Amino acid sequence: MSETTAAPTREDVVEMISGYRAQVSKGDTEELDSLELAWLLHQAEQRYGVELDLDDADLSRMHTVAGAAQVLADLVGGRGDG
Repeated sequence: MSETTAAPTREDVVEMISGYRAQVSKGDTEELDSLELAWLLHQAEQRYGVELDLDDADLSRMHTVAGAAQVLADLVGGRGDG
């Protein structure tokens, strides 16, 4: 699996979740359940070659696709040298 260095977008999050869930809504308020979030975090770590260290504030923002995309963009995009 190749590592990607660009910060993830909402479309990237939808793509990663689609491996778990057959269809993800186009709406920015699409809610993620705990299993989807666990799947997404694992997929993001694999795709971006990082180990995510999320605090409670990060996790609370990741209850929607849009929120997850923003948190991942902040964390992955902010790790210039890993």
